[in-house]
Amino acid sequence: MNTVLVDGNPVIPSKIVCVGRNYVEHIEELGNSVPEEMVVFLKPNSAITRALQSVHAEPLHYEAEICLLCEKNRFSAVGFGLDLTKRALQDRLKAKGLPWERAKAFDGSALFSEFVGWPDDGSELTVELDINGINVQRGGTALMLYKPDAILAELRTFMSLNDGDIVMTGTPKGVGKVRAGDEFSGRIKAGGRQLVAGTWLAK
Repeated sequence: MNTVLVDGNPVIPSKIVCVGRNYVEHIEELGNSVPEEMVVFLKPNSAITRALQSVHAEPLHYEAEICLLCEKNRFSAVGFGLDLTKRALQDRLKAKGLPWERAKAFDGSALFSEFVGWPDDGSELTVELDINGINVQRGGTALMLYKPDAILAELRTFMSLNDGDIVMTGTPKGVGKVRAGDEFSGRIKAGGRQLVAGTWLAK
């Protein structure tokens, strides 16, 4: 089973729960409609990787996200994550009204920084992604349709969250194609203070 680091210690997530369409400007940039209820899909443990690939049967797109780790049925740690997507396949599946897992849950579709303990100012989390030193994504809890407390409450109505499970909270506008050789640098801040960061070179 794949692991992530939480304050330097390896933890095995049994699953990754992803919230889709949680930022209005991202919904608009992909031409989607604002959902009437929270959109949720899953990635398996096998989706976790430390290598950023630019291609997996087709070109991949990046989505930077605030990621929350669960312990004792609450969010106990936060990290930066990349949700990698087969956008062309996802568009075909959506057009047919079919599930997205083939485009979202493939092996190697989730990258994470280290996770660090939940900050005192955790209600003011922001995510930033730079590619080759240029900022391409920035957003945070203030722009979310469903903020962390609401996400946790909704998930509890229909599924159990095991210790170590990760919740990816959606992506702000600015998504795009992963290109081989590009350097991705992402960070999570709380109240403007950097909590954690990660850097990957796309292959």
